[in-house]
Amino acid sequence: MSTISFDHIGLSVADLDRQSHFYAEAFGFRETFRTEIPDAGVRMALLSGPGGGAVEFTERAGSAPQHFADPLERAGVQGYFHWALTVDDLHTAITSAVSHGGRVISQPAPARRPGIRFAYVADPEGNLVELLQHTR
Repeated sequence: MSTISFDHIGLSVADLDRQSHFYAEAFGFRETFRTEIPDAGVRMALLSGPGGGAVEFTERAGSAPQHFADPLERAGVQGYFHWALTVDDLHTAITSAVSHGGRVISQPAPARRPGIRFAYVADPEGNLVELLQHTR
């Protein structure tokens, strides 16, 4: 079997520039690639995370948003649910997300998986990001 590793997650967004700015400022991602497909009304940007992995934003004219009241409601729809970032300091990461346009969805709490505290934040467009802090 060949070696497999995580490369990126792709998100459809309404505002490519706003989303790119949020992830750069709130979580330290940096843009590594940008392109356009004018005939399809598409713009794309790839941002790499400070600890590896990346997120690819695709903005397409006329795309429709989804709205959910909380993480469990979102889990009731198959497909993308959330993505998770490991952070050194949960409180600092939440504060940074909120100060750059995100919002807290669930307060920090012990995870069911031992040795982890977590919280959910939503980015400016409502995409869920689970923040994980290892406590061991």
